[in-house]
Amino acid sequence: MSVVLITGSTGLVGSEAVKYFHDKGFEIVGIDNNLRQSFFGKEGSTLWNREQLKTNYPHYSHYDFDIRHEREIQKIFGKFGQTISLVIHAAAQPSHDWSAEEPLTDFHVNAVGTLNLLNACRKHAPESVFIFTSTNKVYGDTPNQLPLLERETRWEIAEDHPYHDFGINENMSIDQSKHSPFGASKLAADIMVQEYGRYFHLKTGVFRAGCITGPAHSGAKLHGFLSYLVKCALTGREYTIYGYKGKQVRDNIHSSDLISAFWNFFESPHPAAVYNIGGGRHSNCSVLEAIELVKKRSGRDLNYRFSPENRSGDHIWWISDVRKFQKDYPLWNYRHDLERILEEIIEAVLERNSGIVS
Repeated sequence: MSVVLITGSTGLVGSEAVKYFHDKGFEIVGIDNNLRQSFFGKEGSTLWNREQLKTNYPHYSHYDFDIRHEREIQKIFGKFGQTISLVIHAAAQPSHDWSAEEPLTDFHVNAVGTLNLLNACRKHAPESVFIFTSTNKVYGDTPNQLPLLERETRWEIAEDHPYHDFGINENMSIDQSKHSPFGASKLAADIMVQEYGRYFHLKTGVFRAGCITGPAHSGAKLHGFLSYLVKCALTGREYTIYGYKGKQVRDNIHSSDLISAFWNFFESPHPAAVYNIGGGRHSNCSVLEAIELVKKRSGRDLNYRFSPENRSGDHIWWISDVRKFQKDYPLWNYRHDLERILEEIIEAVLERNSGIVS
């Protein structure tokens, strides 16, 4: 049976990939040592998801390995070798803010961990496809230099700008901007994945995502915008909006729509390709708009406060232009809009917090 190796397998993207490729008939090898709990505390833990995967997916094998440890990574790639047909690298330290507290840890997880996987892939499974879950933070704060206009509930780009209709494309500069240590470590990994495609001829693909979301997200204060906002609304916890009057805009893509994109790439890889991927104009909102949507879908008012200081280097407006990917893979399209995404998140948060939500 052909193997799909997934890092961060109990997280949002990883667990969605486990389910999707398991249902396609693959043997799944998952690597995840729940570092997310170390980053974000108990509410960031994905152990609940690990148990569900082990129980419900018989061809799923879990390895509690750390991608920073080269020997462990070489060991697992050596064990499965050329039976590995696909690597989905979704493990990461994902928080903009957390990275500033421990930049060394952040870099070792995001950059060195990725290099360990690429080396192991090149040595033991050189014919496999390697997909990297990157981030729009590789562009730093360059998007903030766009001609943005303040509207009633959001910031919006000028209507005559080339990005207005479809969002930001892959031609935006990644240079000479403030990235945060997280953005810099993910950029280092992003470039290295491209290099292993161009220089070493691996079948690599880079997906620079906006906000990835869905019901399997263990949202925490420092990561998981929609999931954490819903959790606060349903449990009565106070939510803090940082800067930009709450009008900062994010596009949101459901994790299953992202994994569907991965499947398309796997079937016909374009080595060293780079794609912006996100909700695009199809699925986006400001923080203020998200609060109103959650109230509409759940009937709950969010208890929130404003902090006038924005997060350093944070985006004011981000919408992904996904047309490059859609041109290469015209059969791919969205299955979830923003309202459907929120319905699923609300249902999941209610289920997992039944003893808290009244």
